[in-house]
Amino acid sequence: MGILSAREIHFRLNGAFRREQASYSGEFSISMDNDALLLRQGETTERLPVGFTLEPATPRDTFDLAGVSIGIQFHWERTERQRFRGALSFIREEERLVAVNTLPLEEYLTSVISSEMNASAPPEYLKAHAVISRGWLLAQKEGKERDECRAIDNEGEYTRWFDRHQHALYDVCADDHCQRYQGVERENEAVARAVQSTRGEVLVYRGRVCDARFSKCCGGATERFDNTWEPRFHPYLVKVDDNATGIASPDLSVEENARAWILSSPPAECNVNGELLAGILNDYDRETRDFFRWTIAYPADELSALVESRLHAGLGNLLDLQPVERGVSGRLVRLGIVGERGRLVIGKELLIRRVLSPAHLYSSAFITTVERDNAGRPTRFILHGAGWGHGVGLCQIGAAMMSARGCAYREILARYFPGTRLETRY
Repeated sequence: MGILSAREIHFRLNGAFRREQASYSGEFSISMDNDALLLRQGETTERLPVGFTLEPATPRDTFDLAGVSIGIQFHWERTERQRFRGALSFIREEERLVAVNTLPLEEYLTSVISSEMNASAPPEYLKAHAVISRGWLLAQKEGKERDECRAIDNEGEYTRWFDRHQHALYDVCADDHCQRYQGVERENEAVARAVQSTRGEVLVYRGRVCDARFSKCCGGATERFDNTWEPRFHPYLVKVDDNATGIASPDLSVEENARAWILSSPPAECNVNGELLAGILNDYDRETRDFFRWTIAYPADELSALVESRLHAGLGNLLDLQPVERGVSGRLVRLGIVGERGRLVIGKELLIRRVLSPAHLYSSAFITTVERDNAGRPTRFILHGAGWGHGVGLCQIGAAMMSARGCAYREILARYFPGTRLETRY
């Protein structure tokens, strides 16, 4: 796991760590010097090769990293000092150093589940998350050779999707881009039991480990994989209505239906208030007030400047935001941005969310109201939206609510990943 990227990294080894015949312990800093690394402890400096690894002498030995960023590019982004077990390596990625942590998959999962959601969440939910987090990682390793991020720049249209393509030197990163992994201090005995009780279990479709995705809140219906990432159809990552009523939602790819859906409050597992969320979300997630339905407003000049800073397209002052294509959950796959000097269509959902927010817009399932002055010029853009995240696969809040009302983890997984089955791989 790539934990931290910086020009200089400060860390502490809690216990004995070894490299070849040398032993290390205590406070250090490390930086690059041409094709080597400079490891400093007090007045002592040691020149080491790029890519060296420090191995713990015992499983109890840990290390601390200072200045680890979490929630990168989200509205709650911050830095923490975090503690990890396992091996610590330092590699070079362009002009920065990356601290990489290596440890067994099952130990990694214990921190992941507690980092993604509150460890006091219902046990069956924790089991379900252990299964999908395990399977997601194994599926990424199996598909590492695929080109999973592309930019298509045609005349009048720019489409891009993002995945874990840039992690060529390690398997996954430690933040929301992959899965949250925030070290030893996030671990919890209840999560450890959930991981152990599902040891080796993954979801399988036609013999292959499922690329089991998840997001915080689907907003009432989940999205298709190919509407969010590469144009690859997964039959188990399709639209699922997030409710137990048996009442199907309308076709949300139709604009009129999507508008009515987003402006309403349909029954859904993830349609819950802040009081219920306190027991399942971590503190930084609870800084978001509205997950299921939300509203954000921009002065027209502010949004125009934001879009230009993101796209550098020279569109001038914004006149309108036009839905071009919606996915099955009502999320925009392609959005038309109209300015005084031209029109550009952008997609997919994460690019839309990045362009329309200083951080990340909660989701691309939104409709736009434009307020105008007497001359018809926009003065304010109001976005009314649904859900938080890409909406593909498991809805974390919805799954936690299912567990709270007595659903077993197998039932949870069967709802969000139709047509799959559980299989123990080791």
